Amino acid sequence: MISSNDFRTGTTIEIDGQVWRVLEFLHVKPGKGSAFVRTKLKSAQSGNVMEKTFRAGEMLPSAQLEKATLEHTYREGDDYVFMNMASYEETRLTAKQIGDGCKYLKEGMAVNVVSWNDKPIEVELPNSVILEVTQTDPGVKGDTATGGTKPAIVETGAQVMVPLFITIGEKIKIDTRNDTYLGREA
Repeated sequence: MISSNDFRTGTTIEIDGQVWRVLEFLHVKPGKGSAFVRTKLKSAQSGNVMEKTFRAGEMLPSAQLEKATLEHTYREGDDYVFMNMASYEETRLTAKQIGDGCKYLKEGMAVNVVSWNDKPIEVELPNSVILEVTQTDPGVKGDTATGGTKPAIVETGAQVMVPLFITIGEKIKIDTRNDTYLGREA
């Protein structure tokens, strides 16, 4: 059990048989009446976001999540298959369960798979990945005065905005949290 007074960003709680992660919280102490906690919660299973208000000090069940580092081995139809390299157990997740992270998944990549009640509910990608550029327009000499960008497609199919000097075949580092170019990789 966790008190609503102890909410922090990233705290996971159980409401109506679902896992919710606290995105934002605000303790409010009005001049009249009792204090309360206003929160913005995101469902770990569906990705839905809701706002909910709790009484200050209200006790809620905390969700016990387990993380396991698994390796993405292959894709079969709409399913992504991950393997525990210690026990060789396979875990299958759909593209819907993984969400936007699908666009950066590459075979052989190690990711954290978060489970609740022995059911995988989400995948945590590394903060940055190194991928090869497979398609982009050539940069024209003289177009760099403003430090412009152009779209580039990487080996997993994701599109990222990159500087004009990036060419096909280069390996680049990408921030998976906000889809931004971080730099070249040697």
